[in-house]
Amino acid sequence: MIPRLDARKGLSVMYDVIIVGGGPGGLTAAIYTSRAGWNTAVLEKEMPGGLMASTDVIENWPGRPAVSGAELAEDFREHAERFGAELVMDEAQSLDISSEVKTVRGAAGEYSGRALVLATGSAPRTLGVPGEARLTGRGVSYCATCDGAFFGGKEVACVGGGDAAVQEALFLTRFASKVYLIHRRDELRAVQALQERLFASEQIEVVWNSVVEEIMGDESVTGLQVHNVTVGQSRELPVSGVFIYVGHRPATGFVSGELELDADGYIKADEDLGTSVPGVFAVGDVRHRLQRQIATAVGDGATAAMAIEEYFNQTTAGR
Repeated sequence: MIPRLDARKGLSVMYDVIIVGGGPGGLTAAIYTSRAGWNTAVLEKEMPGGLMASTDVIENWPGRPAVSGAELAEDFREHAERFGAELVMDEAQSLDISSEVKTVRGAAGEYSGRALVLATGSAPRTLGVPGEARLTGRGVSYCATCDGAFFGGKEVACVGGGDAAVQEALFLTRFASKVYLIHRRDELRAVQALQERLFASEQIEVVWNSVVEEIMGDESVTGLQVHNVTVGQSRELPVSGVFIYVGHRPATGFVSGELELDADGYIKADEDLGTSVPGVFAVGDVRHRLQRQIATAVGDGATAAMAIEEYFNQTTAGR
């Protein structure tokens, strides 16, 4: 273990493992690496837990049939700190990963380590319409798998026309009495197999050539105002929930030019979650993936930590 200096005084700090992002993937990696005896720091710009921390109720975490996201996030944080991981409140602004020692430049200082885990996640793209921000978590959701079960017997809407929107609309038919799929064009972008399943469902009504103007409700969602862009008319849909699938935005701006990204800005990673630079790993939603779940992020965190162990063994043996 290399001695550390105090980054809060603007100095450089050296660790074995630097983890950028304190969501479920990052904190799981921290649990594994710190338990293995590696001096580990987790850089988090806001509160630990990421999107998990802002989820009202989580019902699909094994062993906890119903737990608040904030409570589960606190469990993750305490678990990581129990084994010695250090949580540092700072925002990563740039990287220097050109040598064996990897450096993260934050707003408060610099942090260096022998291995780096990027777990900064992604954020769902929003519609930016009235009511959306205020009612998020109160009927507005970006994850049907997470929240669909809360709408049993109710009418809901999905917004989007790609694979994710169609898949989640089909998933919601397990719970909702009716699902409106709102799409701004007159044809979907989803693959043909999904479209065939969609059009075969009697529970789904496609609202073509339409955009959401407003999400209505005081304490929870009570309806949507949608506007048909072809005929220029608006109408209200009486829904209790709205699920928005208009894409995600990975938090990879600070890695620009340092790592190989795909066309959508996600970090490319192999099956062991190694990136284009040895010693740098990517976990969770910061890489392109089909499912964005706490459980899948946790699996990534564990995988990356074990890959770091192998990386350390290889780099030590090569000296």
